[in-house]
Parts: sequence; C-alpha cells; structure tokens
Amino acid sequence: MFRKRVIGALGAMAVLFSTTAFAQGTAADAKAMLEKTVAAVKTDKAKTLDQINKGENGFLVGDLYPFCFNLSDGNIVAIGNPNVKQLLGTDSRMLKDPTGKVYGPELYSAAKDGQVNEVSYNSPKPGADKAWVPKVSFVTAVAGLGCGVGYYK
Repeated sequence: MFRKRVIGALGAMAVLFSTTAFAQGTAADAKAMLEKTVAAVKTDKAKTLDQINKGENGFLVGDLYPFCFNLSDGNIVAIGNPNVKQLLGTDSRMLKDPTGKVYGPELYSAAKDGQVNEVSYNSPKPGADKAWVPKVSFVTAVAGLGCGVGYYK
C-alpha cells in the first residue's frame, strides 16, 4: 500500500512538474505577465528587477518570463530566462538571432508609454536545451524602462 502511494505521488509530481515548469505560455499569458511586471515596477522598481533576475514571485512560469532594459542607454537590466543571463548589461539594441535578424532595435523602438507593441524574433526557450525558436514579445515602457514578455510559437 505504501509503495502504491509513493509511486502515485511521484507520478502526480512528474505530471505537475511537466505541466508547470515547462508549460508553453500563450499570448494571453504573456500579456498578463507584462501587466503584472508593469504594476510591480511601478510599485518597487529595484525589487521587481531583482525578482525578475532570480525568476521569483511568478516572474518565470513555464517558458514565460519578463525582460527589461533602460530606455536611457538600452542596457538590459533584468531577464528571467536562465539561458540568456549573459545578456545582462548588454545593449538591447544590438540583439540578433542566429538567422542574422537584428531584432534589438525593434524591441527598443517598441517600448512606448501607454502602448503595448509586438516584436517577432527567435530566442532560446527556457528548459529547451538553448534551442532558438520563434517568439513574439509584447513590449511597453514603464518608469524609464522598456519591459517585455514574449511567448513561443
């Protein structure tokens, strides 16, 4: 009886882990996370950027995560994707994908106060062995930052 319970519990944990840790977010999920990010940045910018970088407080859910860059110099100050932490401190306007598409200027230009704009490009997917896949990000401006959240197609 104990063995059945343990096996059942392990099976339930595996299903839970597979559906939450690597779940694919939708466009609606990405927009909701962007709204959450904007509200959090308005409340406590420094704390929110730290939480994004650590993937805490719901800022890394499945393959959804926010990213933020300074509007003053383009430097990336927060990114929830553990596969691209090396981008912290780099100029977002220089970003390009392996196909050679330079998408950084589009992300930067999309960051407008009171607007949410879409940018399409390829990006490494969390939990996917650093494979680059098509992505659409919703981007806006808040408190001197350009922030976005994207979903993978």
